[in-house]
Formats: sequence, structure tokens, C-alpha cells
Amino acid sequence: MHVPPGAPATVLPPAPDAAVSTALRAATRAGVRIRLAEDVRTLEAVSRFLAQVWQTPESHAPFGADALRAVVHAGGAVHYTADDAGIQAASALIFCPPVTRAVYSLIAAARASDRGVGFALKQAQRVWALDQGAETMVWTFDPLVSRNAHFNLAKLGARGTEYTVDFYGQIEDGVNGADETDRFTAVWPLREPNPVRLSGPDLTTAEIDPRRAPDGEPFLVRDGSGYWCRVPADIVGLRRLNARLAAEWRYAIRDAFVPLIAEGCTATGFSRSGWYHLTEGERA
Repeated sequence: MHVPPGAPATVLPPAPDAAVSTALRAATRAGVRIRLAEDVRTLEAVSRFLAQVWQTPESHAPFGADALRAVVHAGGAVHYTADDAGIQAASALIFCPPVTRAVYSLIAAARASDRGVGFALKQAQRVWALDQGAETMVWTFDPLVSRNAHFNLAKLGARGTEYTVDFYGQIEDGVNGADETDRFTAVWPLREPNPVRLSGPDLTTAEIDPRRAPDGEPFLVRDGSGYWCRVPADIVGLRRLNARLAAEWRYAIRDAFVPLIAEGCTATGFSRSGWYHLTEGERA
């Protein structure tokens, strides 16, 4: 972590061995080495990579090299890994208010053919954050993107604690399209994350909401463990093929989630079959 001249430095305990071991195993399985980007040339490469992932011109990348340089200089971190073809994955972290003992992941991305690189990147972020004294990591994600929901909740063990309507406003890129940018806030306990595998609800016994998803099937049910809410398998592809239908999914999911989160529910899991699990009294 960069400490400007004259600023006091605090010696903090290192990340627990278990977190370090998890990060090393993840990197080994993915065949990568996660590094910290600090020089301008590397930060420029990271910025170009982010533009490719979000399908924007390099001049309108989600984060320019100048912004990434400021993140590093302010004491945050830009992690990356690369191979002969260039950057494979990258992320940027900053600190939340001191009282929260949390870091905020501004952005994280990996190539489509991930092979566990994204997981390795996240574990490297975790070790770095723990080394700086953080206890939790916070970020936002599109609640309609099922692969991200599964990664964040089922694989990492984060929880969705807030649902914000049109968080960023309209974003002109190739991923969000013209859709509104509703976002879930994910909170990841860094010391003892608890990822769980879920099979989804049993529709033969669950209480099914009379509303139907845009595909005509049930998408909101309740059973003894809480609520379940289904999202489409590939909203990014749907936006390209049928923006109107994608927007209908957005409004349906919004109408389901907003009141449940307001009542105190938390998204605590996500099934392979595309269902969020929401439980009451589980705030992270």
C-alpha cells in the first residue's frame, strides 16, 4: 500500500494463513500470478482491457489510466494478471470510511474464458484487504446477470444487502445497453466467508406468487426457508436480441426485490438453476 511521505504508517497483522492458502490454490489452479499494477504503462494496459470487457472505445474506458493511478496513489490497489495475449483479469479497490473497516471494489473483470481466473483475482483482493486491516469488501453488481450472482453469492459467499434502482443512470457500453442500471450491493465477510450450494426451490410445495416472469413461468416463490426469485439465464445476450423483453425482466425483478429488501430480507444464496435465495434477519 502506498503511504505518502509524512503520513503515519500503521503496522497491521497479516492476512490469516487460511486466506493466503486459498488465494495461492486458486491462482495455481487457474495457472496465473496475480500482481499489483502501479506503473503508468501497466495501468494503461488495464484500462484498455476494461474497455474491451465493457465494449467501449478506449477513450471512454470504465476507468482511465489516470483514474487508476489515483486509486493506487490514494492507498487503494489495482490487481491484474496477464499472459502473452495481454491482460487476463483486473480489478480496483479503494477504502470505505474507516469506521466500517471495509474496502470497496470499484471494478473487477476477467476474460470470458475465465478458467478460475476471476476467483483467483478475488482471493488476491481478499488477502490484500485483510493485510490492510479490512474485515469486509463491498461492491455492486447487476442483479439480472445470473453468472455474476452465482459467483458472488454461491462461490464467494457474499450477501446482497441493498437493491438500488438505476444506480448509475444510463451507461453507454456494450454490456448494459439501454437498460436501467439497477444494482445489488454485495457485502463479503473476508475472514470467514460462507459460500453455500443451493438447488433452488421445490415448486411442488412452495407458495407461488401469482405474478409471472416475462417468459410466462413462476419467478417468485416462498417456502419455509424464505423467498426465492428467478432471473434469466443470459440477460446480456437478451439485451442484444430483445431490449424490450430485457426491460420487462428488469421491472419484474425490481418489483419483487425492492419490497423484500425494504422488509429486511437479504440475498444469501443463488442456485445453479438461476434462483436467488432471500432470507429474513440475515444482514451481513
